[in-house]
Amino acid sequence: MTKHCFAPPPRWIQKSILCAAMGTLQACASMSGAPHAVPVATDPYEGWNRQVFQFNDKLDKTIVEPTAKAYVAHTPQWAREGVRNFFGNFSDAWSAVNSFLQGKGEAGVNNFMRVGTNTVFGVFGLFDVATEAGIPRQTEDFGQTLGVWGLPPGPYLVWPLLGSSTLRETSALPLELSWGPGTVVQDSGAQWALGVLQTVDVRASLLNTTSLLDDIALDRYTFVRDAYIQRRRSLVYDGSPPHEDFEEPGQSVTPGAPAP
Repeated sequence: MTKHCFAPPPRWIQKSILCAAMGTLQACASMSGAPHAVPVATDPYEGWNRQVFQFNDKLDKTIVEPTAKAYVAHTPQWAREGVRNFFGNFSDAWSAVNSFLQGKGEAGVNNFMRVGTNTVFGVFGLFDVATEAGIPRQTEDFGQTLGVWGLPPGPYLVWPLLGSSTLRETSALPLELSWGPGTVVQDSGAQWALGVLQTVDVRASLLNTTSLLDDIALDRYTFVRDAYIQRRRSLVYDGSPPHEDFEEPGQSVTPGAPAP
């Protein structure tokens, strides 16, 4: 009973930091390979979204980013890598589940092999032995699973603390928020500590990218929104969205728009 009551908050804390930065950073790589046009989500709630975006941005600049910088300055690189590998091991387990739900048997087996290898030989995931052994990471989440099942993304949304989303990704949040180290830890204090540590570690990995975003984006909200939608589409199609039909239900496309 206690576990289910306290497991979600750490994931909420983690998501609060990812908001704009995570969607922007990881979208940039997929956007560069767009074939003809950049899909843009319908944004009927832009007024609300922009206000929430500004709130999240101020929270990040005031609290989270300074904490992440202090973490990098005072924590050895080997320790930060161990932290990232530990949380990545839980992510691999979730990816394995979603791989099977999407009918990707080989990817599911590979991810389970990663989890087993890193848990046993990598000291509960502190060391990424699986990558050294040639077992690649294939990240999948439940939002991608819903997309593979045919659920359209729907309108773009920005949530307080949680950041960028769509109606489809929002519907996947209950499962996403319940997964992580907090599911196997009974103590609520330890759950919060793990959630904060994971959040700070993720934000620390994005410091250089968010600095670049401040330099190149004239309208940070629009850039983050379009990048997020581009990346989510790329993930659903495993990096190869169909050229002949470059529009998902619930989205509009800007014809001839160049990829950033």
